[in-house]
Amino acid sequence: MTTPTSTAPTRAERLDKLAFNRKHGKLLAGSGIGWALDAMDVGLISFVMTALAAEWNLGQGELSLIGSIGFVGMAIGAALGGLLADRFGRRHVFALTLLVYGLATGASALVTTVAALIILRFVVGLGLGAELPVASTLVSEYAPRSIRGRLVVALEAFWALGWIMAALIGYLFIPNIDNGWRWALAVGIIPTIYAAVVRFGLPESVRFLESKGRLDEAEAAVREFEEAGGVAPPAEPSPAPAPPDPDEPVPSIWSRGLRRRTGALWVIWFMINLSYYGAFIWMPTLLFQDGHTLVKSFQYTLIITLAQIPGYAVAAWLIEAWGRRPTLATFLVGSAVSAALFGIADGPTQIIITGCALSFFNLGAWGALYAIGPELYPTASRGKGTGAAAAFGRIASIIAPLMVPVLIGAGGHPLTFGVFAAAFVVAALAAFILPEQRNRALG
Repeated sequence: MTTPTSTAPTRAERLDKLAFNRKHGKLLAGSGIGWALDAMDVGLISFVMTALAAEWNLGQGELSLIGSIGFVGMAIGAALGGLLADRFGRRHVFALTLLVYGLATGASALVTTVAALIILRFVVGLGLGAELPVASTLVSEYAPRSIRGRLVVALEAFWALGWIMAALIGYLFIPNIDNGWRWALAVGIIPTIYAAVVRFGLPESVRFLESKGRLDEAEAAVREFEEAGGVAPPAEPSPAPAPPDPDEPVPSIWSRGLRRRTGALWVIWFMINLSYYGAFIWMPTLLFQDGHTLVKSFQYTLIITLAQIPGYAVAAWLIEAWGRRPTLATFLVGSAVSAALFGIADGPTQIIITGCALSFFNLGAWGALYAIGPELYPTASRGKGTGAAAAFGRIASIIAPLMVPVLIGAGGHPLTFGVFAAAFVVAALAAFILPEQRNRALG
């Protein structure tokens, strides 16, 4: 019988050595579709805000609150989601979050008051915030070591697909159908159906199963991935990991060995959220308020959104060929330059070119950030570490939609996007504090 001192490879080592196969593809697609549905929901509210400004005659204060309240829920949800994922499992929490935000988004289509919409957007945020760090953690824990960063960036690329779906729905539905914004929000019920697929179709994290003593389930999950890759499983199961010392507390993300990376990660999350959501939540409305028609505003935003796809693709290649830290820093610097240029853009051509550059670099940076986060922490703290960073970042996403009207009033687009450019620069500097984790085993 295999003992804990056996030289047989651990389950994590067996997963690390596999080549990409159909099981990895199923996990990536299954998690990615949930991720895309999240993005679609977040993106839709930017178009709904523009429609409500015209239909309900809302001022910038009310619009800012609608844009921000969901991020209050996301901040709380991100912190809770990470804790719950470490305790109850990645898959179960993933499915629950899809159910919560899908139902709340569908209900938002029926509201008749701003207050009701704000309440439901908060609930939507709870589900969205909890789902994102859980999905990236699940994918990173199954990904082979040599392509782990690339797979997590590929997962993040589904965000672009979801935002493009939101832009298409906004462009096709909202200006052209009576109560088009209601029909756009009604599409959000789809995640409630998909939650069942997640619950029964995706595997649970092997590392989580081992940490809970569910070794037979962990072994079965690894063997399924090995069989899918044409690799013969070992004659005997991998040894059981050493049981945790019940008297030894789970390492804090602020412990001596982790505090430096935690602080840097929190700074990056905060700054990238501030700039991204400040720019993109308000973009259709700012274009509309600058004199472009509703259709043109949505059309420009759709074109700019399409540039997210190549941004992810380049980041996915560089993150393994070049490394996590230089890729993240480079895309953040590119985001800073693009934001500054967008702030002084004049005319449709300049708006589209600089907007596409901002979209390209910003979303490439997001992909690298999601790849880095789960690699920074040991299994027992991974969900907590990534969730806490995301939660802190959501504070910025709450502030960003509220500060845009103030900045616009004080200095117009140059000041507004100049602030976002400065935030990207700070994030780029913090990126150099993070350890380089390319091709290293997860703890």
